Amino acid sequence: MIARYAPSLLQGLWATIYITALASVIAIGLGLAVSLLNAMPFRAVRWLCRIYIEAMRGTPILIILFIIYYGGPSIGFTFDAEPTGIIGLGIYGGGYFAEIFRAGFQSIPKGHIEAAQMLGIPKSRIITRIKIPQMLTLIIPPVTNQIILLLKESAVLSIITVAELTKNTTGMVAETFAVVEPYVMVALLYWAVVEGISFLGRYLERKISYA
Repeated sequence: MIARYAPSLLQGLWATIYITALASVIAIGLGLAVSLLNAMPFRAVRWLCRIYIEAMRGTPILIILFIIYYGGPSIGFTFDAEPTGIIGLGIYGGGYFAEIFRAGFQSIPKGHIEAAQMLGIPKSRIITRIKIPQMLTLIIPPVTNQIILLLKESAVLSIITVAELTKNTTGMVAETFAVVEPYVMVALLYWAVVEGISFLGRYLERKISYA
C-alpha cells in the first residue's frame, strides 16, 4: 500500500518543503523589516509594529488562512490555495521572527554600537556590519526552531485544499480505510525533514561562530 501511494506521498512531501521554504523567506524578511522599524524613534511606527506582532502571535494560523482565502475576494484579492498558504504562513511567521530579531539586536553589547558611532560609521553600516553579523550568531537556534514550527503548521493548509503531505495522506486514508500505516509514514517523513532542518541549523551555527 505504501509503495502504491509513494508518488502521492513524495509529491505532498515536496509541496510541504517548498511551501515551508518560501514562507520562511517571507517570514524572515518581514520579521527583520518589522524589527528594524520597531527600533526607530517614531512612536507611531513602533505602535504599528507592536500591533502586527501581537496580532500574529495571538491569532491561530487557520484564521489567517481563512481571512486571506475566503475574505480576500470580498476586497478584490483572489488567491489560489497554494499561494494563500505561502502568504499566510509567511505573514504569520513574520510576527515571531520579528521578536527573535528584536531579542538578537538587544543582546548586542551597547559598547560596540557606541564605539562605531564615535568612529562616525553611518547607521546603515552599523546595522549591516555590526548588528546583523553579531545577531546571527545568537539567533540561529531560535530561527531554526521557528522554521520547524512553520513546517508543522503547514499541515493546516490541507483545510484549504493545498495538496501538501497531510492532505495527500488524508486522501490515502479515505481510499484505503487504513489509518495506522499512512499516518505513521507521514510522521516519519515529517521527522526526516525536521532532522534535516535541525542539521542545517547546527551547521550554520558552527559556521557563523567560527567565521
